[in-house]
Amino acid sequence: MENQTSAVIHVLIIEDEDSFRSLLESRLNRKGYCITATASGEEGLKAAREKSFDVALVDIRLPGMDGIQVLQALRQLQSPPEVLMMTGHGTIETAIEAMRQGAYHYLTKPLDLKELELVLAKALEKRRLADRVEGLNRALDRQTGEPEIVGNSPALLKVIDLTRKAASWDIPVLITGESGTGKELIAKALHHWSNRKGKPWIAINCGTLPSNLLESELFGHEKGAFSGAVASRVGLVEAAHEGTLFLDEIGELEVGLQAKLLRFLESGEYRRIGNNRLFKSKVRVVAATNKNLEEAIAAGQFREDLYYRLSGMVLRLPPLRERRGDIPLLVQYFLKRRYPHRQPPIDPSVWERLEAYRFPGNVRELAHMVDRACMLYDGGMLSWHHFVGFCDDGVDRSRSHKPADSAFVYPPGMPLEEVRRRHILATLAMVGGNKAVAAEKLGIGLRTLYRYLEEWNLAQQDELT
Repeated sequence: MENQTSAVIHVLIIEDEDSFRSLLESRLNRKGYCITATASGEEGLKAAREKSFDVALVDIRLPGMDGIQVLQALRQLQSPPEVLMMTGHGTIETAIEAMRQGAYHYLTKPLDLKELELVLAKALEKRRLADRVEGLNRALDRQTGEPEIVGNSPALLKVIDLTRKAASWDIPVLITGESGTGKELIAKALHHWSNRKGKPWIAINCGTLPSNLLESELFGHEKGAFSGAVASRVGLVEAAHEGTLFLDEIGELEVGLQAKLLRFLESGEYRRIGNNRLFKSKVRVVAATNKNLEEAIAAGQFREDLYYRLSGMVLRLPPLRERRGDIPLLVQYFLKRRYPHRQPPIDPSVWERLEAYRFPGNVRELAHMVDRACMLYDGGMLSWHHFVGFCDDGVDRSRSHKPADSAFVYPPGMPLEEVRRRHILATLAMVGGNKAVAAEKLGIGLRTLYRYLEEWNLAQQDELT
């Protein structure tokens, strides 16, 4: 069956044996690929510098430059192709070394042409995914520009200064702080200010998926590797190649998966589920947590060696109560998002009450309060009741962080599932949307809370985590 593609796929062949090179060229031409065939590494590199290729088939034993040298040179191109190495049985060790240096796969001679076509298709799938991610990241950079970090308090300015310094050093960074303080925003700034800007930015919340699914998300899997794996899938560490991988809620990572993550951080190597072959990816890992990892280490819940591998630089984000001077700036910033031309006036008493408020949900909670005020605003001045809202019983719940007793009284006969849903949502509202605090108060795990929210289609993730 001919390969029907909507876009031309360019394949470079570097093979010194004339008859075999002609065979590959003829076979792949019939499949619809656009082939450039060369007999030496120097000739192949000249072609690769003149135009972009999606995949390169490179023989390891070549006259002049050998296949490893060609691979290294191809990897330095602005838009490098995926590289498939071709090797005789006597040079398999060299082929494995090529894999460590970034080759996508190796094939042993005599080649099984059907296997070649299958591996070529998988390499193209990875290439297309990387192109899509890169395109999306370029579009995101154009749309958002430099991340806006609002505030001028000394505590925040110190974090910004350290973030800029860390951005220029290619080391892992661990961002700590309570939920809602802006950890993902700082991680995005770190990526934007680094030399990886324009490369993939991939984020995942380690607290939202069970361990087996999280491993597949991170490292990928092969078709049939487990129940439900109906197709092969590229993992996030592969999609983030040469970019930044942001691991949010790293403290929720189960111990077994911590060991696999540690191995990847140490070597850059990983295995897809269902595949014993080693893959390699070069990414900068930035992790974030609202947990005290030192306490988790003492309790045997987090590996000490992984902590030291992640914490090349530690950035601690201050809670909003430690930077109260930034509250007016943040309020004006959030108001301007809703009213870009002219913001409504605010009753002076609002500032006093905001100053006295504890903000368990930090900046995220303040953002939600401003959104609520805009929703309730009907002209005149914005007053305190616009920011906090009033329930039917007239109790201003923002002052005590404790809902009125009537909020937790449910009519007899209400299904237990509905009681659970209302109770969880009321607890989340009580703590300003802080999921970690809500899970602790409810006596359930954070992952369990996320599962309930997903069942109710309420698992949206805010950027200010």
